[in-house]
Amino acid sequence: MIAEVSLKVLPRPAAEATLSVTMSEADALRHLNEWAGQPLPITASAWHASTLRLRFFRAGAAVDAARTRFVHTYGATESGPRRRQAWWAAVREQTDEFFQGDEPLWRLSLPSVAPPLVLAGQQLIEWGGALRWLRSTAPAAEIRGAARRVGGSATLFRGGDKSLGVFEPLAAPIAQLHLRLKREFDPKGIFNPGRMYPEL
Repeated sequence: MIAEVSLKVLPRPAAEATLSVTMSEADALRHLNEWAGQPLPITASAWHASTLRLRFFRAGAAVDAARTRFVHTYGATESGPRRRQAWWAAVREQTDEFFQGDEPLWRLSLPSVAPPLVLAGQQLIEWGGALRWLRSTAPAAEIRGAARRVGGSATLFRGGDKSLGVFEPLAAPIAQLHLRLKREFDPKGIFNPGRMYPEL
């Protein structure tokens, strides 16, 4: 239920660049957390298959300074305008090759400082390490257990066996809280009954 929405519109930044750096998952996560505390114009990041892509948006001087630093320090390479726009759009719309195929797709919401998760399958990491997509046939309990141990949760986003539940099972006190809220806002149970959890 959405009662009120406020939208904040900002002017488009004067300059944009997408740089790619070859590094391991562990190095990418460590660097992303370090860079988050620095005055860098990073507005998006994505790591997959040993390649970390970074999008820089801001005034021309800030983007130029970041470009120089990352090229000289990390050996970064820059994508052309059409290629970078197509790639970020493919990740946003989930048309990138990573999202294709029959393997179940999991959405893992984790603390950005969480270490790499040792799970079978492929991962694509966004949001500075806080959002990790996983293509894997590993058991749901194994995936959810790995996410829970680092303070996160796992949702079966697409495919797979949904009989075990799509969303992370709720702890009993939280489930009761959800049930009471549901009864207050939807006493007749007409808003998507059982959509997220069978008892709600």
